[in-house]
Amino acid sequence: MSFTIREIDHVVIRCADLDNMVTFYRTVLNCPIEKEQRDLGLIQMRAGRSLIDLLSVGAKIDRPDSGNPGAGRNMDHLCLRVEPFDAESLRTHLESHNVTIGEEARRYGAEGFGPSLYLFDPEGNMIELKGPPEASADKPITP
Repeated sequence: MSFTIREIDHVVIRCADLDNMVTFYRTVLNCPIEKEQRDLGLIQMRAGRSLIDLLSVGAKIDRPDSGNPGAGRNMDHLCLRVEPFDAESLRTHLESHNVTIGEEARRYGAEGFGPSLYLFDPEGNMIELKGPPEASADKPITP
């Protein structure tokens, strides 16, 4: 059987403080709640065509061997393609929410090279906001 992967369907992040994380993804990153299953300890947030699943530690469907939330160690990073990408406006917005901001650089993603900006959610998970691809591919890569 042959198949092709189209895009990321969802990412699951284990959370020490589910409500705080929902507030962050809704308020700072404009991800609306798609589906709320409090009985399972799961809130699914819409991120464009994909979902970010926030799972409460110790919840019914939690797997304790998946990592330690709150230490930013339960995944490397989540990359979200955003439009428009205006680094200055993004920084201003993030700073207004007291978000820890990381490096802005040119990076390679699903659509090619383009601008990106790192930030961190309340539990230390790194998020990359990725802008549109650029026309030229002759510039150096930033990991």
